[in-house]
Amino acid sequence: MGHEADIIQELTADHRAVQRLFDRVRAAAPGSHARKQLVEQATIELVRHSTVEKEYLYPAVRKHVVDGDQWADKELADHAEVEKVLQALDGLAPDDDRFVPLTLSLMTLVTDHVRDEEQRLFPRLQALCPADLLRHLGEQVRTAGKATPTRPRPHALDSPRANKVTAPPLSMWDSLRDALSGRGRRR
Repeated sequence: MGHEADIIQELTADHRAVQRLFDRVRAAAPGSHARKQLVEQATIELVRHSTVEKEYLYPAVRKHVVDGDQWADKELADHAEVEKVLQALDGLAPDDDRFVPLTLSLMTLVTDHVRDEEQRLFPRLQALCPADLLRHLGEQVRTAGKATPTRPRPHALDSPRANKVTAPPLSMWDSLRDALSGRGRRR
């Protein structure tokens, strides 16, 4: 994304990246290590994306969108469902009987969430939130993007303040675990 991209453009780019990973998951052989590795990559991207949405998008929605609290609460509930599926997938072998149904559930939940955000929420936010604030939030998302956790924690606190405090140490811990295990990397 360019340096002037706003939060909506940044998050939409994330959505496209995850959808491309899902396309690759569908194309990978069932039960293969390649499919597992792609699901791990998608998990990392989804957890990072979720963290920045919780820190930056939903507070803006609460403040600027009519019925923003209800919108944000609904989106956070969607995230919680996705994180539960991600946690259930974590550690499963790609030939486990639960792997394919959970992966399909994940792709459906995420695709529905993306459609809802892009078709309903983002246009409302764009219409009601000042453009300079959207660009500022885009910069914050770009800055925070790689310093976020990579593993699902469905029972973690969802407040922006809690995320800002816990994200850096969890990011370091997750990065160490990922490096040691090879999670999310091509093998």
